[in-house]
Amino acid sequence: MFLEVNNLSVDLGQFHLIDVNLGLEKEDYMVIIGPTGSGKSVLLETIAGFYRPQSGRIFLEGKDITHLTPEKRGISIIYQDYVLFPHMNVFENIAYGLKKRIEDKEVIESSVIDAAKRLKIDHLLDRNPETLSGGEKQRTAIARSLIVEPNLLLMDEPFSALDVNTHTYLTDLLKKAVSDYQTTCIHVSHNFNDVWSLAEQVAVMRDGEILQQGVVADVFSKPRHDFVADFVGVRNIFQGEVVDGSKGITDVEIDKNLILHSSDTYNTDFKEVIVVIRPENIIFSNQPFVSSIRNQLKGIVTEVVLIGPTVWVEVDVHGTSFKGIITPSSLDMLGIKKGNEIYLSFKSVNVKLIDND
Repeated sequence: MFLEVNNLSVDLGQFHLIDVNLGLEKEDYMVIIGPTGSGKSVLLETIAGFYRPQSGRIFLEGKDITHLTPEKRGISIIYQDYVLFPHMNVFENIAYGLKKRIEDKEVIESSVIDAAKRLKIDHLLDRNPETLSGGEKQRTAIARSLIVEPNLLLMDEPFSALDVNTHTYLTDLLKKAVSDYQTTCIHVSHNFNDVWSLAEQVAVMRDGEILQQGVVADVFSKPRHDFVADFVGVRNIFQGEVVDGSKGITDVEIDKNLILHSSDTYNTDFKEVIVVIRPENIIFSNQPFVSSIRNQLKGIVTEVVLIGPTVWVEVDVHGTSFKGIITPSSLDMLGIKKGNEIYLSFKSVNVKLIDND
């Protein structure tokens, strides 16, 4: 494991990191998500060496760096406010860290120009920071961090102050630049598009704890905690009880004798679980779906809400509310309206069960 954070606890008085465990392979890109105040920035700054942990260890490339000073860790950190030197032009800002490591002016110049080209700011090298846009300032900060080839690059909401188009453009540039420099990254963000666009790994934090870490698709489709399920957009979350787990398919009773079927295996009958179904895994139809799909229900449409390029449809099934997502064209084709009767279907593999401990 390239980066290992083992049972890390930090006491900052009113806030604590609690037994944090994190692992990252070389050249992996991880995005950490979670509510404001969950400890994402504190974790980043502890890895960087700005806070001393009360317990636990941090290993980088097999070396214990827990008590090393920040400058000895080989870690770069980028914040959303850029932190550029106002008395230096773009070239000098990018070159700043490299000049502390090498003296060869030709190597420094070629390295700066190369980094600037990768971030599409090579035409700005003579400009001063106050003349740059927010996106140009952030690209300068990224180039300055990448050029020293850090062991680990940490980014704390680097794009949060940017407009949507600039954010998207910088995401594409960053992904390519990080790959070119073969950099291992941890990126704190509130934007799920950063997770899908950049990350191989995602970690979800709450109240100083990491609740789940894993491959992006696994965490979003197979949450292991009810908070994680809700936070990553699983809008169908139910309390349930396993009534039969003996046939390879688990039957779970949720509200008012409504039975759902899950591919998750549970051998203990009458076990309380949390049932989660992602909204995009629900199929709507005007007639019963002719298929081997095990979960087929009939209900009444209670809400139809257009949000951006998608339509949220809420259906009441015997007092239980299910939420699904369709496209506007599917809405028109099916003629879905509030008060209509509708059928909904979803595969047993998409019904995930979480221990209700």
